Amino acid sequence: MGIQERKEREKERRRQQIMVAAKRVFSDKGFNKATMEDIAQEAELSPGTLYLYFKNKEELYASLSLRILQYLLIRVEHVNDEKDTNPEEKLKALMDAMYDVYEFDPLIIINMFHLQSSETLMNLSPRLMAEIKDLSRKSLGSIAQIFQNGVDQGLFVNHHPVAMADTFWALFSGVVLWLTSKRLINQEKDYLKQTLELAFEIFGRGVKKA
Repeated sequence: MGIQERKEREKERRRQQIMVAAKRVFSDKGFNKATMEDIAQEAELSPGTLYLYFKNKEELYASLSLRILQYLLIRVEHVNDEKDTNPEEKLKALMDAMYDVYEFDPLIIINMFHLQSSETLMNLSPRLMAEIKDLSRKSLGSIAQIFQNGVDQGLFVNHHPVAMADTFWALFSGVVLWLTSKRLINQEKDYLKQTLELAFEIFGRGVKKA
């Protein structure tokens, strides 16, 4: 292994160390109360070292979302690539995939939903912002393709596929955020899976032609 390759591996290892620490701190304190100093302490690094990898807390917070966005894109594209399934079957597979995405990392996907509705995005570097936009665009585009195929085959109601994809995503994120907030009040009430199944069932009925 060359010196440059060793340096790159060490850099990536340190970056992952910071992100693991940040996830723990954001989980314990929430985004608003967490500080870069808290994260540095959790990672057993100096605050100055953190700024070599992330320009601010917002960028570190947003970087945690990249992994879940990458997994989302993989799952949605896998559903779309199934050649022997019709649009209705793909829609059912898409619904199953979304719950898998949630289970992949519940904390990070909840953080990602909060990120989408906050001013945090305005404080990101152009590179990170472009990466988030690209992954989000590709994922929603792949979801929209499922609806487009359903419309083209006369199986789904004739609405714009992007609007249908946006509505599907809003339904998913809304249910996750609402049930998460309810669980803060009562830890014993965890009806996320059942509520998502009901919401997706109603949505599925709505997009199919009578």
